[in-house]
Amino acid sequence: CPLLPEIEFADVTAETYPLGTKLYYECDSGYMRRSGQYQGIQCERREQVASWTYSKFECIDKKILLSTAPTMVLDFTQTSERKTQSPAPQKRGNLSEFDRKDFCGPPRTIPHASIKLNKQHFVGQVLIWKCQSGYDKRPPTSGTSKCLKVNGKIIWTPLDMRCTNDS
Repeated sequence: CPLLPEIEFADVTAETYPLGTKLYYECDSGYMRRSGQYQGIQCERREQVASWTYSKFECIDKKILLSTAPTMVLDFTQTSERKTQSPAPQKRGNLSEFDRKDFCGPPRTIPHASIKLNKQHFVGQVLIWKCQSGYDKRPPTSGTSKCLKVNGKIIWTPLDMRCTNDS
């Protein structure tokens, strides 16, 4: 897909991800990845359905690492999918049978971590723009765009949105 349109004061998240997509968790400020754990996940077809492949991953408070206090180990090896910490709504239940075979829904939440959005997008990818904190969406307000192949040309559907902090 071509480069994404830029919207000032807006963040972009994804609703669905095509097969083969690799994403990476990043620990939030003040936390760090437990040593030896891999932060990557991949959208793969398993049992005729697209789903995420996860490794064990956790973010630990840096203050705890510097102390001698025992840490609690959380197990994140299950394969069920949950909503990300991004503002994108999970619409997994609304995906058609075709989409469930070729697209993964939002990855699950990991405490104290967020997903780093991939810079490369493919035909069928739907992205959602949300205004950053302190900014409001002003008309026109279409905040979604989809990468499509139209007449042999790959395009993003029109995104018509502004974010402003005007009163």
